[in-house]
Amino acid sequence: QVHVVERGGGFVQAGGSLRLSCTASGINFKIHRMSWFRQAPGKQRDLVASIASDGSTAYPDSVKGRFTISRNNARNTVFLQMANLKPEDSAVYYCNTKRGSTDFWGKGTLVTVSL
Repeated sequence: QVHVVERGGGFVQAGGSLRLSCTASGINFKIHRMSWFRQAPGKQRDLVASIASDGSTAYPDSVKGRFTISRNNARNTVFLQMANLKPEDSAVYYCNTKRGSTDFWGKGTLVTVSL
């Protein structure tokens, strides 16, 4: 059984930093792409960072240069370092992995950025 658990959300002022972590169990972690998505109230869930098994990363323009995704395969953990946070970054952040055609999601962690 696959379990995905996010940690590290919280309240931060604009311009601040926050680090999220996600641990996935029940999969061969090192071979799977891991991704972070976010969803603000009333909006769709959007990709914010992705890291492949070879360590290559991808970001949308909205977070490029501010967010950094990394992984520690020995700990089955992926991280999202967020810097220079803006109020528009406020959302529930979800960790995702996929096995075959099946997506696995955590329950999410809330990030709130105030002015």
